Amino acid sequence: MNEAYVPLVTREFKRLQTLADNAMAQLSDEQFFAAPAPGDNSVAVIVKHVGGNLVSRWTDFLATDGEKPGRDRDAEFRIAADDTRAHLLATWARGWATLAAALEPLGDADLARTVTIRGEPLTVLQAINRQLTHYAYHVGQIVYVAKHLRGPAWSTLSIPLGRSAEFNRQPARYVPGA
Repeated sequence: MNEAYVPLVTREFKRLQTLADNAMAQLSDEQFFAAPAPGDNSVAVIVKHVGGNLVSRWTDFLATDGEKPGRDRDAEFRIAADDTRAHLLATWARGWATLAAALEPLGDADLARTVTIRGEPLTVLQAINRQLTHYAYHVGQIVYVAKHLRGPAWSTLSIPLGRSAEFNRQPARYVPGA
């Protein structure tokens, strides 16, 4: 391998966080809390759930089970009166910071160590990959819901339709939305 895994996956987690942050920045407070249809999750609910998961999984990552006793996962899927956008985004940011702090000291030698999530033993590598796919799933939901709610006012977060050839000619200089 030409690249160490931990810095690589750290960049991918950061890329996911940035993608979600950029999608959420386009939403009004009303849109942030709006569910696209009955039974669907709002962006606020997804943020609450992912924030709770991040804090639970990555706090004392190597030493304690990733499902912390104080976590109420079911409550993450309900918006309470004190769940303001600022409060939810603070938990979201704290979760991502907890993840970064947990990954920072790890080296490739740590990837074979064992951790547990809900009593299931996993290697550190398996646990990281499990969480990477979990967060990618939810970030995709955030982007999709945000794009749906913004409609024609949506500012793309990737290469706009019809601009692929331009991107391929000069990918390093391409600026979405320019």
